[in-house]
Amino acid sequence: MQSDILILSANPSSQQPKRPLTALQKSLNQRVAVRLKNEIEYKGIMSNVDSYMNLILLDAEEYQSAELLANYGKVVIRGNNVLFIKLIKDL
Repeated sequence: MQSDILILSANPSSQQPKRPLTALQKSLNQRVAVRLKNEIEYKGIMSNVDSYMNLILLDAEEYQSAELLANYGKVVIRGNNVLFIKLIKDL
């Protein structure tokens, strides 16, 4: 089941709406920051995402209030716990 939520581009020349899942699938093997509803944040390389937006992060780091709490090799995040996912292009 695909999400019915659309993201509109801030670029006025591009009027095509994008689906969040499609954007995530195109960003596999890139760094992301994932904020959970409990305010914990994970940063790592997104190796997989499914239609429920469950994620697998590699080389994951766990943060709370910008403080590094732990380093993990692999983390599986259930999609219903996710508040937002930010693509990190600079790292």
